[in-house]
Amino acid sequence: MFIDTGRDMRLISGKYFGRVVFGFVSAAIFAWPAMGAQTAPIPDFSGIWGRNSFNLEAMPFGPGPVTNMMRTGAAAGTPIFVGDPVPLVGDYNNPILKPEAAAVVKRKGEYSASGHDFPDPSNQCGAYSPPYLFSIQLGLQMLQLRNEIVILYTNSAQVRHVRMNSSHPEHVKPTPMGDSIGHYEGDELVIDTLGVKLEPYTMADRFGTPQSEAMHTLERYRLIDAKDAQKAMELHEKIAGRINAEAGVAPIDTRYGKGLEVQVTVDDPNVFTMPWTAKVTYRHMLRDWAEGICAENNTDVLHQGFEHVPTADRPDF
Repeated sequence: MFIDTGRDMRLISGKYFGRVVFGFVSAAIFAWPAMGAQTAPIPDFSGIWGRNSFNLEAMPFGPGPVTNMMRTGAAAGTPIFVGDPVPLVGDYNNPILKPEAAAVVKRKGEYSASGHDFPDPSNQCGAYSPPYLFSIQLGLQMLQLRNEIVILYTNSAQVRHVRMNSSHPEHVKPTPMGDSIGHYEGDELVIDTLGVKLEPYTMADRFGTPQSEAMHTLERYRLIDAKDAQKAMELHEKIAGRINAEAGVAPIDTRYGKGLEVQVTVDDPNVFTMPWTAKVTYRHMLRDWAEGICAENNTDVLHQGFEHVPTADRPDF
């Protein structure tokens, strides 16, 4: 859908696609692509995109994200339809984790397995910064202006601003969602983000994997065939579970022939032993925009018994 605002503004909906970029000078440095002139038509990511599962999808090769140890092997069987796949017991044996980070994931997983929630940006109404936002957001739209892309997310009414064809300041001032710059490479949208400010519950994923202010992400968005997108989504639902049971939360528009694939490559030398890549797959949705508002309270929204009331013997998560 195109909107005439006098400034050649286009409404785009999309998510990041990323081709894994290996061949780093070191495990902690990305060979970020140079910004070049866009000669091909700008890809059309318009519409409302959604999915029915949380968490990041693993790539078919290379180091991948932390996954839920409680759901190992689920992909081999029938999808397990659940409201929210808990407990969240992250695989602290994942080789991407440094020992200190692995210990944090292990401790949070044990707490979740005991029937409690640990605070995170979602249940504490915090900012969803990358890469966490890719593990939690279920729907999005994009507004593309001449010099900026604005990404609207359904969960907690999060909004993200991406400067196009720009560069990071020499001294980036950290902000809760980081400093994001974007450009096009052919039919792909590339977004580079750094400078995420650490808030009390900032984390890299839903399993509580920590991150530092050195976090650097490279996101890539591309359109893929709808059949390929559906296969990827069904596989992930078998592994991660399906929100709102079989009905899902995002009815798919089967008439639309494209899906949206987002790949994100993550580097944080203070937390991870190496850069790693994951993806998220979306399809066009039939529903109108469903905006969700986060209301702060002291009650566990997942009904696991978590009451956010400080006590002397409660560990500081």
